[in-house]
Amino acid sequence: MYRYTTMRAAAGAALALSLAGCATFSPDGGLDAVQVITRPATGHDLARANANGDGAAARRVASLLAAPLSADSAVAIALLNNRALQASYAQLGIAEADLVQAGRLPNPTLTFSRLTDGQGLDIERKLMLPVISLLTMPAARGIEQRRFEQTQLAVAGDVLRIANQTRRAFYGAVAARQSVSYLEQVQDAAEAGAELARRMTAAGNWSALRQAREQVFLADAVAQLTAARHAEVAAREQLVRLLGLSGQDASFTLPERLPDLPAAPRAQGDAEAQALANRVDILMAQKELAGLAGTLGLTRATRFINVLDAGYQRNTGADGGHARGVEIELQLPLFDWGGARVARAEAAYTEALQRAAQGAIEARSQVRESYSAYRAAYTLARQYRDEIVPLRKRIADEQLLRYNGMLTSVFELLADAREQVLSVNAAIEAQRNFWLADAALQAAMTGGADGADGNVARAGR
Repeated sequence: MYRYTTMRAAAGAALALSLAGCATFSPDGGLDAVQVITRPATGHDLARANANGDGAAARRVASLLAAPLSADSAVAIALLNNRALQASYAQLGIAEADLVQAGRLPNPTLTFSRLTDGQGLDIERKLMLPVISLLTMPAARGIEQRRFEQTQLAVAGDVLRIANQTRRAFYGAVAARQSVSYLEQVQDAAEAGAELARRMTAAGNWSALRQAREQVFLADAVAQLTAARHAEVAAREQLVRLLGLSGQDASFTLPERLPDLPAAPRAQGDAEAQALANRVDILMAQKELAGLAGTLGLTRATRFINVLDAGYQRNTGADGGHARGVEIELQLPLFDWGGARVARAEAAYTEALQRAAQGAIEARSQVRESYSAYRAAYTLARQYRDEIVPLRKRIADEQLLRYNGMLTSVFELLADAREQVLSVNAAIEAQRNFWLADAALQAAMTGGADGADGNVARAGR
């Protein structure tokens, strides 16, 4: 009997060690799977910040900052240097630790008692193994595996969201800089007109009313330029925060103007189907459903028995005799039959199912709305580029010819110049809005929009 019990204990220990040996940490900590999802959209690799790092990421950031930024290089810096994103990467380590822990059998319990009475000494030794944990380990590990995969999707969503915010901030900062440049031209024209009006009024050739109109135009131009300069600072600082820069690194150089419009807008194609297949929030909902289904199955399987421990016991009596054997501890379902736990798991699964269905509806709608905004922004920006701005320039050129022929006054020439610059500024805004709409459409396709749930801490919990 002793030999048989010893063999069974050894077999159980070997099985436990085998299962625990499979629970190890991955070399990349799950980041490679995130990169597979995000790289097609961002075009860049991901990297964790290394406290003992070799400085490769810092050197890469420095090389990108040495040249004027582009939208692509700004995204690359954000993916390497954004601290909130690095915090999301750390959540992968937490989720993987939970996964590894789920693949390891809880430690056995050793009980030792030493009792003395008037007849002698009693010694009791007991070793308990959590059998129910061993039996349910594959299911529990499968649940944690799905939670880990869901966390990877949540981190991928954070990556895409930061990339989208960085693109939008880049276009906003460049457009703000362009607006300041053109509004400075407006102010120069207003100053010239106000000075000429002052001299004409002093010479008695102009009324005080006309002089006041020129002065108020100058005051408006100064106010608009002041607001534009603050908007430029705010837009640039938003980009600085997303890039995770400080000190001298924050003095990076932006291009002088926004990128040109593409030759033609992108076709809609099967954008809705692509969004349902690629959006990380949809993939997260699918993982959540799979995880809750696994939890529901495990809850149903253990609704009656969720405590089952087995152990080996060896006692020494007061007379010096030995007693050895097996002990089993079983929780009897006399009062709680597990119905409430099963009902809760079923309700959680139903909730996730309905949220997933609503998420699919919203994803399709967001893609259609984003594409409509994208096409409208492209049409408007092209109209400014091809029609409005060229017409304003033609009018200004004609006015200059008339002024050279003494057929019009200098004030009419200045007024046309001011209108031309204002039209160019509106064209800048239209061009900026197109690139923002382009980023919003890409975010709607991948699930990286600001409204998507990128809270990693809630993934699968």
